[in-house]
Amino acid sequence: MKPFPMSAARVPGFLPGLVLGLALLAGCASPRVDVQWRDPQLPASYLRGAKVFVVCEANDLAVKRNCEDRVVAELNARGVNTVTSEPGLDPGAPRPAVADAQWLPTARGASAKAVFGVSIGVASQAVSSGFSVGIGGFGFGRHSAGGVGVSAPIGGGDVTQGYAASARLTDAASGRLMWTARASTPPSGDVNAQIADLAKTLGDATAQAGLY
Repeated sequence: MKPFPMSAARVPGFLPGLVLGLALLAGCASPRVDVQWRDPQLPASYLRGAKVFVVCEANDLAVKRNCEDRVVAELNARGVNTVTSEPGLDPGAPRPAVADAQWLPTARGASAKAVFGVSIGVASQAVSSGFSVGIGGFGFGRHSAGGVGVSAPIGGGDVTQGYAASARLTDAASGRLMWTARASTPPSGDVNAQIADLAKTLGDATAQAGLY
C-alpha cells in the first residue's frame, strides 16, 4: 500500500498554521522585553549613584535568591548601590494600588531612594518531541502577570519551561511607581541561565529608559 500523500492543499489551514508556529518560535528565540512603561515626570538619570532596595518574589526560594543576586549584579554594574532584605523577612500585607508598598518602610530604613521589585515565575512551556508553545499567567507572592499565546502539543516528551519577570521601580519617599517592565525568555532546561538573561534584559531596559 502506498503511503497517503499529505499536502498543504489537502489540510485546510496547515500552511498558515505552520508559518504562524515558526514565527512564534522565532520570536521567542531570545530574551526580550515584552512591555515597558516610564513615568513621564521621572527625572533624568534617576538611578545614577542612588541606593536602591532590591527584592525578588518567586514561589521557589532558590529562584528568588538567584534573581536577587543577578539583579543586584546588573544594577551594581551600572553604578547603583544596592541593599537586599534579610532571609525570611515578611513585610506584611501591601497597600492596594501602591507598587511594593510593603517594602517601603524597609527601604526608607536603609536610606534607599527606591525599591526595585521583581516578580519572577514560569510563563511558557515546550515539549521536546513536538511543537508546543503555551504562554499563560503566573502568580505568586503579591503580584501576578499573564498573557495569551498558542498551544499545540504533539505527542509526549520532556517539558521545559520558560520564565518571565515583571520589574517595578517605586520611589521610596512617595510610594510612586516610576518605571515598570516585563521580560521573558524561551523555554529551557537551564533555569539559572534564564534568570541571568532576565536580569540582564531588565538591566538593559533601565538603561534604555534613561534611568542613569
